[in-house]
Amino acid sequence: MAIGDISLTASMRQNLINLQGTSNLLGRTQDRLASGKKVNTALDDPVNFFAAQGYMQRAGDLASRKDGMMEGIQIVKAADVGITAITSLIEQAKGIANSALSTSDTNSRASYATQFNQLMSQITKVAADSSYKGTNLLNTNTLTVKFNEDGSASLAVNGFTATTITNLTLGFVDGTLAGGSIGTWGTTDDAGIQTALSAINTAVEYLRAKSKDLATNLNIITVRQDFTKSMIDTLKAGADNLTLADMNEEGANMLMLQTRQSLGITSLSLASQAAQAVLRLF
Repeated sequence: MAIGDISLTASMRQNLINLQGTSNLLGRTQDRLASGKKVNTALDDPVNFFAAQGYMQRAGDLASRKDGMMEGIQIVKAADVGITAITSLIEQAKGIANSALSTSDTNSRASYATQFNQLMSQITKVAADSSYKGTNLLNTNTLTVKFNEDGSASLAVNGFTATTITNLTLGFVDGTLAGGSIGTWGTTDDAGIQTALSAINTAVEYLRAKSKDLATNLNIITVRQDFTKSMIDTLKAGADNLTLADMNEEGANMLMLQTRQSLGITSLSLASQAAQAVLRLF
């Protein structure tokens, strides 16, 4: 049926237009209440829609970086756990060396030497097992943690070699060290034991320095992780401010539009009564 095939009175046409407008507003309000957003498509508000979309895309990119930071933190923690275990073994070895130094019995010293070697042999095994997700900072691996979406801000955490005794300034397993051999522990010669204690002290200081480096890097990553989380929340809040609907306001709009729709139908009915009066002439 073509438009204009049915003629309406001016008052009926105006009421019909108003009723159609109310229906459109009612549909829009229902969409907002259902989705919770006042801007669902670019047609609703192009500026706010695309701005909010940009914020959410950046928040998604940063969320991926945050996951990488979480993994980086675990890798650094794994290395720190390894250093703690190695330091504990070295401290035990130091106690054994001091015990050997406090006795002149050659058999006891030989027994202490065997225990000392056993502890030393475990150090490299602990270092080799201190990996996380295929990265071992105690085996000269380097960890690169990226902080922002384009990767221009990053941190390189350099590992070190702890998988060989020599790299820890310890050289007692099946070998000798300047100043005395491990084999001399079974005699009354204290040179080998004194050399072991000296090297142990150097190794402990070395590990403490490396542990401080890792702690500094861990703190940087943790701070950037917290910053990234806050930035993601800020971006999401910004997007919500541009697109979310005020549910209280939309609820009030719904009640008013429903009332207006009822009144519009009543008004249209009243406007039609003028045309119906013609029937009384017959």
